[in-house]
Amino acid sequence: MSEQGHGANCHPMQACVQLVPIFNHLESEQIKEVMNVVHSTSYQVGEHLFHAGDRSDALYVVHTGKVRVYRLSETGREQLVRLLLPGDFTGELALFREGEHESYAEVIESAQICRISRLDLQPLLERYPMISIHILNELATRLEKAEQQTTRFATEKVQVRLAHFLAELMPSIESKAEVNLPMSRKDLATYLGTTPETISRTLSSFEKEGYLTQKGHKKIIIHDIDKLLIDV
Repeated sequence: MSEQGHGANCHPMQACVQLVPIFNHLESEQIKEVMNVVHSTSYQVGEHLFHAGDRSDALYVVHTGKVRVYRLSETGREQLVRLLLPGDFTGELALFREGEHESYAEVIESAQICRISRLDLQPLLERYPMISIHILNELATRLEKAEQQTTRFATEKVQVRLAHFLAELMPSIESKAEVNLPMSRKDLATYLGTTPETISRTLSSFEKEGYLTQKGHKKIIIHDIDKLLIDV
């Protein structure tokens, strides 16, 4: 893991601040203020941003790469909480209270992560309340998705859950497209509340019925997502 110096002249910080939704609404001078307190760090696959039990005292923004946030049950079983892609963030609860992380954040694709400590960010939140509003909007979206997920677990078959997940990967308005699964089948299984074997069987069933074609382990060509959603 290698860390780069921080400051207004560092390209990774500039990209982090300008591209992510919680900061990209700021004026240029305000963006420079944020850049001055951002630290950019490179992580390799398998490294963690934090572990459960670590002190929660910073906001982490994904500039490049992918990070999976997961928890461990009492029996040691992993449960994927969410997948972080460029522009996404985690650790936001540290902005509002001191505490410890309850989950793990593991890099699954080499990543550049921008970190802002709570002590540095809180004064900016006070000066620029719109940052807080954008964070709250993101949290509201996450809560809505979590509620939808809970409802699906309780009321829908695995086929329906997987079909809706594939639909979320599709470009807007498109019915046919090539998509890449953003996580391993093991992680996808825990995310959808099933097993990797069931995921594989369901995808094979969808393929046999002509809804999609699998290309390798992660690439999928979806032929008609609308028909799939109607039929399942």
